[in-house]
Amino acid sequence: MSSGPPYYYSWTPAAPPVPRVSTSRTEILHLSIAFVVLTVDLTIIFGGGGLLTGGGAGFRSLASLSVVLIAAAAALTGFLCHELAHKIYAQRHGFWAEFRMSPFGLVFSLITAYLGFLWAAPGATVISGMSAVDRENWGRTSLAGPLSNVTFAVIFFAGAIATYRVNAWAYSALILLAWVNGWFGTFNLLPVGPLDGAKVLRWSAGTWVAAIVLIGGFTALLTLILYGVTTPFLGF
Repeated sequence: MSSGPPYYYSWTPAAPPVPRVSTSRTEILHLSIAFVVLTVDLTIIFGGGGLLTGGGAGFRSLASLSVVLIAAAAALTGFLCHELAHKIYAQRHGFWAEFRMSPFGLVFSLITAYLGFLWAAPGATVISGMSAVDRENWGRTSLAGPLSNVTFAVIFFAGAIATYRVNAWAYSALILLAWVNGWFGTFNLLPVGPLDGAKVLRWSAGTWVAAIVLIGGFTALLTLILYGVTTPFLGF
C-alpha cells in the first residue's frame, strides 16, 4: 500500500526527490518492526493458535521452526517486498519514498491473529513530491506492489509443481506461500480507500481490470489447490 505523507507522522522528512534508491534508520526500524509483527501474526495463523481455530492447543505448534520459517518467508515476500516495490519504483522516478508503520494497524493485526483470522494494515509506503493529480505515477507506483506479489506467487507455484511428487512438506509450504502472495496482491488491488487498486483504477481502468483478473484468477486457482479441490496439474 502506498500513500502521501500522513499528517500524524510529524517526523516524516520532506527530502528533495532523488532518482536513486535510498533508505534511513527510521525506515529500517519501521520495516523491521512490521516484519516481526506480521511474522508473529502468520505464525499464530499457520500454527492454528487462534481462539477460533484451535485455541490454546494450537499454540503448542508455534515452537515448530518450520512454521516460523514459513511465516517469515510469507511476511518477507508478501509484505516487505510488496512495500519495497512501491518504494523502489517511486524513488527511481525521482520521488522521496519510505515505509512507515502503523502502530494501531500492527496491534490490531495481533488481535485478529489471536482470534483466528488476519486483518493486517501494518503501514504504508509514504511518498512525497508526487502531485495528487499525477494519476499515472500514482497508478504505476501502486501497481508495483501487487506485481511483486504475483511474481513471487508464480515462483512459489513453479516450485510446488517441481516438488509435487518429490517432497510433500516442500510442496505444501510452497503452495501456501504462493497463496499468501496471491491473496496479498489481490486484496491490495481492491479499488477502495487507501488500497493500491483505487489508485490503479483512477489511472487506467483497463490496467486495473487486467491486473485484478490475472492476480485474482490465479489466487482463486491457488485457493482450490490449497484446499485440495484440484492439484497443480488441474486434476491430473
